[in-house]
Amino acid sequence: MSDPAPTTASGEPVADPLEPEDRPTFQVLVRVLAGIAVGTLGGGIFYLLHMPLPWTLGSMIFAMIAAISRAPILPPARLRPALVTVIGVMLGSGFSPDLVDRLGDWAISLSLLGLYLLIAGFLAVPFYQRFGGFDRVTAFCSGMPGGLMEMVTLGKDLGGDERKIILAHAARIVVTICLVSFWFRIVEGQSVGSALTTNNPLDLVDIILLVLCGVVGSVVATKLRLPAASLMGPMLLSAAVHITGLTASAPPALLVIAAQVLMGTIMGCRFLGAGLREVTQALALSFGATVMTLALTLIFAALFGAVMMQTPAQIVLAYAPGGLTEMSLIALAMKAEVAYVASHHIARIVLLVALAPLVLTLMEKRRTSRSTGAKGAPGE
Repeated sequence: MSDPAPTTASGEPVADPLEPEDRPTFQVLVRVLAGIAVGTLGGGIFYLLHMPLPWTLGSMIFAMIAAISRAPILPPARLRPALVTVIGVMLGSGFSPDLVDRLGDWAISLSLLGLYLLIAGFLAVPFYQRFGGFDRVTAFCSGMPGGLMEMVTLGKDLGGDERKIILAHAARIVVTICLVSFWFRIVEGQSVGSALTTNNPLDLVDIILLVLCGVVGSVVATKLRLPAASLMGPMLLSAAVHITGLTASAPPALLVIAAQVLMGTIMGCRFLGAGLREVTQALALSFGATVMTLALTLIFAALFGAVMMQTPAQIVLAYAPGGLTEMSLIALAMKAEVAYVASHHIARIVLLVALAPLVLTLMEKRRTSRSTGAKGAPGE
């Protein structure tokens, strides 16, 4: 028996913006182009206003507002794998030949990541259960800062509410990007401009190498079933060719801007079909959970910064509960060490995906034990 079609808070059927095949092709194309136009407008306005991470943040916020307003837009979802691949190759270009000498300095930081996730879970999961009324699986997969697709897939497989998890992570990414970007720009006074690299001239060999990094990296990572395969594979292969000195070039700036605008548009369009009340609840819950975890991040940066041998800004970017792609883009825009930030977000996703079933089983046993004890208490 198939699952019932999802509905909004008002009971209206929700169309999946990532699966529009049942609509006329021309209508889909018009709505996709409208979505791209809205995202480009938002990115351009944010760029002219010198806002932080303008092309990603502007397109995301404008697309989100349009989606909530029920504007006739759709995301360019079919382009997402190619866009993520471009961003992965770009992020890999932030790795340098002297990286190997610094890997040992990250051991303490990576080991403390497990402790951070444990405390973050004790804060965020009960928060979603108490204030959002989420069940155990849905609260865990919504509150833990893993990859969006990984946590949604995991939650669906374990019986959680897929729609609530999608909205929770979409809201988490929006809230985290906004808070982190504006914190560094307004409070810290640091530049958070466009996430672009300074390109060395591209010759034919460089172009071939970068294209191969994207295509081969994505295919191999998908076959190996790595998390965030379209991003991780190209990024790791691009990092390898940059660390070994085969090339020092990155994708052209215009291509990177286009990828950021389209990715921001896709993220904003994740709110398509959701009612205003549903979106407001998701953003409110995400804001509360994100503020708690970001506060925890600042505490870790203050307490362990000297031991980790990293600046507070680096630690915040590495530990913040944003997405791998988004936080890496912010790191690139701030000229922070992309390799350090990206490695921590990859480690976090792997840890959560690997340990989530065990953690949820222990949570269920504890809940059952408490329930049994409570029932048996009066007769003792």
